[in-house]
Amino acid sequence: MDVDISHFESEMNRGFLQVLVLVALEKAMYGYMMIKRFEKMGYIVEENTLYPLLRRLEKNSLIESKWDVSERRPKKYYSILKEGKAVRSRLLKIWSEQDKILNKLAKEIKNV
Repeated sequence: MDVDISHFESEMNRGFLQVLVLVALEKAMYGYMMIKRFEKMGYIVEENTLYPLLRRLEKNSLIESKWDVSERRPKKYYSILKEGKAVRSRLLKIWSEQDKILNKLAKEIKNV
């Protein structure tokens, strides 16, 4: 019996992408640049997923955007703000603690 886990995967990816973006934006980037960088790492993100997330993060004052019009095609660069760094730090701590617990439990189950 094949169980459809797409809902679980979707939920996990939603939280992961938020952390991933906050980590990536230590260096200012435009959206397409982020998508390509994530793809190089093996993580596929669609534009219709990333851009709404960037707008929400900006609305919550965790990141900011600035247009660069110096080139032929204007690009909207995003960078993390002080509050975003604080949130990122807390999220990474939570992630680390959850990872330790999960690995510990997996190890215990393996040894049973």
